[in-house]
Amino acid sequence: MQACDRLTTERFGIPSLELMRAASAAVANFARQQFPAARRVTVLCGRGNNGGDGMMTARLLAAAGLEVTVLLLGAPEGLAGDAAVAWRELVDFARELGKSALVSEPEFGLGTKNLRIHPIHGAEELSGQSRALDAGLIVDAVVGTGFKPPLKGLALAALEWLQESKAPVLAVDLPSGSPADETAASVSGPVYPADAVMTFTAPKAAHVFSTLTRHCDQPVVVAPIGSPEEAIAAALGPQRPALSWTGSAMKLVQAPRAEAANKGNFGHVLVVGGSFGTAGGKAGAPAMTALAALRSGAGLVTAAVPAPALAVVAAVAPELMTWPLAATAAGQIAAVNLSSAVLTVLTAAKTVLAIGPGLGQAPETAKFVAGLLTSTEMPAVIDADALNILSASPELLEKVGGMAKGGRTLVLTPHPGEMARLTGISVAEVQANRLEVAQWFAQRFGVTLVLKGARSLVAHPDGRVAVNTTGNPGMAKGGSGDLLTGLIAGLLAQYPAEPARAVEAAVYLHGLAGDLAVHEADEHTLLATDSLSQFYRAFRFRTPGSNGYLWLQGLPTLPAADLHEAAE
Repeated sequence: MQACDRLTTERFGIPSLELMRAASAAVANFARQQFPAARRVTVLCGRGNNGGDGMMTARLLAAAGLEVTVLLLGAPEGLAGDAAVAWRELVDFARELGKSALVSEPEFGLGTKNLRIHPIHGAEELSGQSRALDAGLIVDAVVGTGFKPPLKGLALAALEWLQESKAPVLAVDLPSGSPADETAASVSGPVYPADAVMTFTAPKAAHVFSTLTRHCDQPVVVAPIGSPEEAIAAALGPQRPALSWTGSAMKLVQAPRAEAANKGNFGHVLVVGGSFGTAGGKAGAPAMTALAALRSGAGLVTAAVPAPALAVVAAVAPELMTWPLAATAAGQIAAVNLSSAVLTVLTAAKTVLAIGPGLGQAPETAKFVAGLLTSTEMPAVIDADALNILSASPELLEKVGGMAKGGRTLVLTPHPGEMARLTGISVAEVQANRLEVAQWFAQRFGVTLVLKGARSLVAHPDGRVAVNTTGNPGMAKGGSGDLLTGLIAGLLAQYPAEPARAVEAAVYLHGLAGDLAVHEADEHTLLATDSLSQFYRAFRFRTPGSNGYLWLQGLPTLPAADLHEAAE
């Protein structure tokens, strides 16, 4: 971002002060939209450019009629560059207001009816600013992306003082104390609380990896401030960045279909899974996978399940085709289904395989899974029990992965426990090194790996990793993974030429559908099928919208029916 800002000014002639003005306008507008009930606002400003953003934001909010208090953490003497300009403009604006509305309040350096400014020279002065804590909104503009931990001095003292306030906090660029390049979910040092975060131009690593807000449904938004796309590209350099955001792939699924399209244009998904008998009844898992594939837009979907489970699965949707597989006495898929006669008919004209949901791990079933994966070349999504079968036979993954199959698209979707079994390390080690583990595994076996969990990762065979920012704890229920498997398979069937983007879009859409469902319900009562009913809204959601805002996390504060219009 430092390179981008410099290029924007030097190569494209856009002064850095204009970028600051655009940033502050975005923050002021967002504050009024996201916190409409806040009539009293306190803005905490540091002495750098992040503080300059805050000073300009304060002036705009005061000009809009809000009652604004500005606390500058440090002396104004010695402010430099754009921050110095922002301070002068703020003071001049307050003096202009004061000509007709001067308020005599000795604890403030400069006061008017709706704009009060006070430089804080020492931590002891904060104790006299209880009025500033009693606000409808606090804007954190203390330190930004150039900050190196830990917080200290007045910035740390202000954080301790802030703990007494019940007001929501809007962070400018990053919650103060958060390092911009952090890829861990949390940091050990002190960090300001945040109920919303607005950054500019492009997200930094912390915006997609770290838990920046108090709740996962609170907004983290990127606003454009005038940096040309050419400046962003030049700052990134000639190499494609190794990290990206899953939401960037949404354009793939939002292009209109050709008018003359037919079902044959959108692939045929084969879902293999389920059990029904003394081994347990798991017919719902492949049924949900098949439903998700149908809802994703796949042209045709066939569910191949043990014969005893067929009636249950067939009843979920009249559009779903089914195929009965010979079952063991316990009701799981039998190895006899590996006969060439069965496999030839079963796989004929199928374009994507989704295998694992509700499957079970009986020896005959494991033999069938191994035989089906090794005897086919079609793209495959492997989940649930099929993953556990792979982890029990490491040599099998060597045989069916992309390296062994000449670039075959093989997608694995483990949760941390399944990932631990696949790698032979502990769950704690997986969670402590999610990015490194996912990236290594995908490259080692030539597969696309979806490591599920908060901030799911999509790691590709070429080393690239996309980070997902949608989803919520209410989705930690049985069936969520089955829907994701079907959604991935359905998009792979429709976009065979762009498998990486198809998987990324599926992961983003899956979490977004869950967020939309929670918007209408509750984390405790949410069912996986509630998310399924929100697929159509997820597909319609546009980010960034016409205002340029890119919603990394959270949703606009409007009824669910209007969310796509809000994003636009």
